[in-house]
Amino acid sequence: MVILIKIGVISDTHIDKNTHKLDKFIDKSLKNVDMIIHLGDFTSFKVVEKLKRSKKFIGVWGNNDRNEIKKNLKEKEIIKLCGYRIGLFHGHGKGKNTMDRAYETFKNDKVDIIIFGHSHQPIVKTKNKILIINPGSPMRKLKERWFSYVVLNLEREKIEANICFYEKK
Repeated sequence: MVILIKIGVISDTHIDKNTHKLDKFIDKSLKNVDMIIHLGDFTSFKVVEKLKRSKKFIGVWGNNDRNEIKKNLKEKEIIKLCGYRIGLFHGHGKGKNTMDRAYETFKNDKVDIIIFGHSHQPIVKTKNKILIINPGSPMRKLKERWFSYVVLNLEREKIEANICFYEKK
């Protein structure tokens, strides 16, 4: 029996108002996922509540999140899915670049996958046999050309991590 989990991975939504934009995004882009992982900078607790109502959800807080979010979510989280240990962290902090900070955060945790945000720059790569993923941002692309998110498919013997790019209309 093959167990497959399809995960929508997002970060840096930075929504204070207009949470209906998140509804549209979920309905259009994440309707077929089993769960959503958000890597922080929700900005509003309404976004956390909306994600919890829409799908199975797990998230960590980011440097732009308010106290209500920080009280309800962790800064760093390690979850187990399909036999993989997955480290979740926003990526904020001092020194080094964002990816290196995320990597260093889990250096003693024996994770298979590290997922982080903060930079708004999508990436899928490996570093020392660890899959490193940043979904970019579906709402605030900053210097990037496109908005982005990741669809992560996990099976016991196979991982697919696909960056999805799009233009908002």
